[in-house]
Amino acid sequence: MRRTSRLARVAVGAASLALAATACGGTSSESGGGDGDGDKGLAIAYDVGGEGDQSFNDAAHAGLQRAEKEFGYKTAAIEPTDGETDADKEQRLTSLAKQGYNPVIGVGFAYAPAMKAVVAEFPDTSFGIVDSVVEGDNVASLVFAENEASYLAGVAAAKATKTKTVGFVGGVDNPLIHKFEAGYTQGVKDTDPKVKVVSQYLTQTAEEGGFSSPDKGRAAAEGQIEKKADVVYQAAGLSGQGVIEAAAKAKIWAIGVDSDQYQQEALAAYKDYILTSALKDIDGAVFALAQSVEDGKPLTGTRTFDLKSDGVGLSDSNPKFAEVPGAKEAVDKAKAAIVDGSIKVKTE
Repeated sequence: MRRTSRLARVAVGAASLALAATACGGTSSESGGGDGDGDKGLAIAYDVGGEGDQSFNDAAHAGLQRAEKEFGYKTAAIEPTDGETDADKEQRLTSLAKQGYNPVIGVGFAYAPAMKAVVAEFPDTSFGIVDSVVEGDNVASLVFAENEASYLAGVAAAKATKTKTVGFVGGVDNPLIHKFEAGYTQGVKDTDPKVKVVSQYLTQTAEEGGFSSPDKGRAAAEGQIEKKADVVYQAAGLSGQGVIEAAAKAKIWAIGVDSDQYQQEALAAYKDYILTSALKDIDGAVFALAQSVEDGKPLTGTRTFDLKSDGVGLSDSNPKFAEVPGAKEAVDKAKAAIVDGSIKVKTE
């Protein structure tokens, strides 16, 4: 375990902070710790949308905050830059490793090429990547059964709809987001085959703003609402805020993603219209890797977080969820069937 002095836990290394800001596109959070490599702990590099997306990146940041509080060491959380390349990501990961942060986590599948290029150069540093698999003796691939959580969201949507039409808004048209749509559509159809699912992807690539453009999300949701959708599920990162805003304006249900968006302060004005959220325990996965490094037994290989391990799930924090006839019972039944293998959830 790291040995940190009381003074080191409250000091900030100004030189390291400046280096991170210069080489890595800006520092959103860097605190605690001293200048020695042994005092530096978890560093995360955000995906598109960065901190404040109320979703994917913020869930990772919650894990970082938990580690910072638990272990009393220096952490770093680095923002992405607009239009960045794989080389920019590689430079960011390299800079964090050189500064002595351990572990270093890339938040999102977009970090896969950069991480593949970097990990062998720092065999004593533990790396983690969320939502992708990267091979390496010092890499933990943190992946989730998003399709299972989305299936439960589909069950809830089918129970909540009155128009027999529900929507799905995906941020980027790629295999990861296909998993969300596949599980959601299957959950809807298994619950009520008469319910129509209207789907739309915002962009073909993340660089086009699919995960970072609330205006695109808002426009997509408005289009689905015009087609009579009265429940809209979004897997779109920061763009999902626009979906939720449009749903609230139309007084229909939105379903959040990754974090419990009913609880997000930035979305408080719309919370009464956030029926539920499909959850991914990114917070727990990030903290688990930090804990393993702190204990001297770093996690490696592919780590899958699913319904059986409570790595994904569906929130019920909105009291109105319990008022939707049959929703809670149907969701509980579906969860049990997925866990025991009676229901196989599709990924495409």
